[in-house]
Amino acid sequence: MITRRGFLKILGGSVAGVVALGGYAFAYEPLARLNITRYALTPPGWTPGLKLRVVALADLHACEPWMSASRIAAICATANALSGDVTVMLGDYTSGMNMVTRYLHSSEWSEALATLRAPLGVHAIMGNHDWWEDKDAQENDGREPFGHRALADVGIPVYSNRAVRLEKDGYGFWLAGLEDQLALLPGKRWGRTHMLGLDDLDGTLAQVSDDAPIILLAHEPDLFPRVPQRVSLTLSGHTHGGQIRLFGRSPVVPSRFGNRYAYGHVVEEGRNIIISGGLGCSIAPIRFGVPPEIVVVDLG
Repeated sequence: MITRRGFLKILGGSVAGVVALGGYAFAYEPLARLNITRYALTPPGWTPGLKLRVVALADLHACEPWMSASRIAAICATANALSGDVTVMLGDYTSGMNMVTRYLHSSEWSEALATLRAPLGVHAIMGNHDWWEDKDAQENDGREPFGHRALADVGIPVYSNRAVRLEKDGYGFWLAGLEDQLALLPGKRWGRTHMLGLDDLDGTLAQVSDDAPIILLAHEPDLFPRVPQRVSLTLSGHTHGGQIRLFGRSPVVPSRFGNRYAYGHVVEEGRNIIISGGLGCSIAPIRFGVPPEIVVVDLG
């Protein structure tokens, strides 16, 4: 039998637990944690002898207090220390939520990202929020968004349905980057009845002119079922791992496939995709069970 005093103790402990859990999810995990998540694989068709380390950053969502310019610079310093051969950025540099004290101008977050270094360069694609937060780009049906221009201004190439051949130790490989799959919003204001993507998977892969392996950058993972086996590895972000992840599953995932492509390394029919949990937050500044992460992939 529980006494009144015992009941109050249990109630007080429960409330304290909820408050502590909320504080962890709302402040500590999104603001104070940074994981280095490592994968090692040799995809089918990978060139023997080619050892390549890829460092990937996704979904910064720059804003204060959650992802300030100084925090971005610190993340970049950590990324540089991981000794990657090539660094890739998987989109969503602009914020996608209202619970902020200040939005960062594109010049602020791009200057912080300009501190990234890698022997084979730093390469970027756009994400859906980089399009959605740019009203001029929406009104002009695909005009280059301000995030694209901001990165180009600091010397970081942005891939919009483009493939480039790179080389390490005499071995070639291709880096292919798609434009966003959810770029243009529907609505009377824009004169569109449905969401339009600007990605061109077939046209991008058609630029590959030899049999060297391909690394594909695609912000949203939803196109993965259409990616051919010719592609050695697809790298995506967008989902944030659901931002809340318990026992290997996420209650809410911004993907029509749900948990199928929510997070991590997925292999289907010999094809490989790695979905980053990202660094920032969207909709609400909450993370639980999926802390901000830099992804490191060792290939070969």
